Amino acid sequence: MNQSPSSPTTSTTTVSDDKTPKIPIEIISGEEMALIEAAFTAAAAAFAVPAAQFQRNYRSIRSITLLSKRGLSSCTATRSTDIEDSGRVVGSGSPQKNKKTKGIVSFLHQYRKARGLSVTDFTATEWCEKQMEYTLLYGKPKKTKAMQAGSARHAVLEEEVIKRVKVQAESAEDVWAIKFMNFIVGANQLLFDGLTRELPLVGFIEGVWTVGIIDEIRMPVSESTRFPILVDTKTRVRATLPSEPQRRNGRLQLMCYKNMWDSLIADRFPSQKFYEFFSLNPHQILNQEIRESTAKSGFPSETLSDVVRYFLNSCSLLPKAHDRLLLRYELQEDQTLLGEDDFAYEHDWLTDQIKSCLEFWQGKREASFPPMEERWKCRFCKFASICPTNPNSEGSSKSEEVIPPELSQE
Repeated sequence: MNQSPSSPTTSTTTVSDDKTPKIPIEIISGEEMALIEAAFTAAAAAFAVPAAQFQRNYRSIRSITLLSKRGLSSCTATRSTDIEDSGRVVGSGSPQKNKKTKGIVSFLHQYRKARGLSVTDFTATEWCEKQMEYTLLYGKPKKTKAMQAGSARHAVLEEEVIKRVKVQAESAEDVWAIKFMNFIVGANQLLFDGLTRELPLVGFIEGVWTVGIIDEIRMPVSESTRFPILVDTKTRVRATLPSEPQRRNGRLQLMCYKNMWDSLIADRFPSQKFYEFFSLNPHQILNQEIRESTAKSGFPSETLSDVVRYFLNSCSLLPKAHDRLLLRYELQEDQTLLGEDDFAYEHDWLTDQIKSCLEFWQGKREASFPPMEERWKCRFCKFASICPTNPNSEGSSKSEEVIPPELSQE
C-alpha cells in the first residue's frame, strides 16, 4: 500500500519574486502558547517512565488536545502544535491484543472524537502505523534540535508574507471563527498578490472530517489561466535529498491538501454537519475583539455563521489547485535549495493510501509495520526499545536526519 506514485521530476531551480506583496494581518489566539507548553510538558512526562513500565501498563498521559498544526487556534510562532491527544486507553492491554474484544473503541473514536483527523495523522500513519499507535498511547517524543530548526525556518517563511496579531478566543466558536478569518485573508492575498502561506483547511477526506494547514500556495497573477500551486518546504540537516519513503510521505501530504482544497472549491462544505460534528453554535455572538477584527478586514461578522458565509464566498472565487504539486528541500544551515520534487496529483493512489490509513484508525485491523526494505526507519524511532520488530533493546539512533512525519515541521 505504500507504493509510490509515478516518479517525479527533481530540479534545483529556485523561484524568485521581485514584487514585494502587501503583508496582511493574521489572527492568533492569545492562549495558544500556554496550551503548547502544557502539551509538551505532558508529552515529556510520558518519557520519564521506564520502557518496562510502558510494556506493563498501557494507560497513557492525557495531554492537551490540539487540532492540526495550530490546534484549535489559528497559528503558532513555533509551528509546534502537531500534538495529538494521548487520551486514555480502554482496558489494561494493547488494542492489538484486545482486537477481538466486543465493543473495542477505535483510535478514531477514542482520540479524535469531535475533533477529526489531521493531515499529519495520515502522513504519520503512512510512515509507520505501529509508531502512530505508540504515539497515541504514550504521547509524542520530545522535539529534536533538527525539528526545532525546521520549525523556526517555517516561522520565518510565514512572517515574510503574514503579520500576526493576537486575538483572545473565549469559546470554540471564537476559535473556529479565527481559523476561517485566516483563510479569508489568505485567499484574498493569493488572489491579489499570487502568494500566501500557512492557510488553514477543514473538510472531508473519504468521509472523515480532516484539518490541515497548507505551507504555501502560489498563483501567477499575470496569466489568463490561473491554477494555485500547492508547495511544501522541508528542511534537511545534511546537504542530501531525502529517501524515497520520505518523499512519498511528503507527496501524500500535498495530495491530501489538494483533495481538501478542490472539495472546498467545488462547494462541498457541509456547514450544518460541520456545526454538529464540532458541537458548535453557529448563532453564538463572537467576542468583541473578533467582531472588530472582521469589520477592519472587510467582512463584518457577528456570529460564526456570518464568518462561515464569507468563508464559503471566498471558496467560490478560487479555482481548483494545479495538478502539479511541489516539494522543496532546503539545507537548514543556510537555506540553500537542495532540490525540488515536482510531481503529479494521483487521485487513485491517494484514495488507496487514505483507505488503508482509515482501516487502522477505525479499528478494522491491527497496526502494521513498515516493509522489510524500510525497517531502517526503526533506527530513528523513539519507541524502538519497546517495539516487537526491534531485535535488541539498544533503542533508537541519535541521528536527527530522519524526522518522523508526526513530529515534522510541515
